[in-house]
Amino acid sequence: MSVQAYILIQTEVGKAGSVARAIAEIPGVTLSEGVTGPYDVIMRAEAPGMEEFGRTILSKVQAVAGITRTLTCPVTSN
Repeated sequence: MSVQAYILIQTEVGKAGSVARAIAEIPGVTLSEGVTGPYDVIMRAEAPGMEEFGRTILSKVQAVAGITRTLTCPVTSN
């Protein structure tokens, strides 16, 4: 079963654009856009399983310069 999630990202002031561009280059990321409000970037990603999601996507997102906080929201299907 594949894992999909939205990740809401807060960035340092003025870094939303560069963070969104860097995240868009990560394999498995299907959406990365700057937004307004309490978060600066929203992304959606998917991986074959939770372990792969953490190892191949989350670890790379957390390494992007300019990110101050993330909130991961897994997608559930009925």
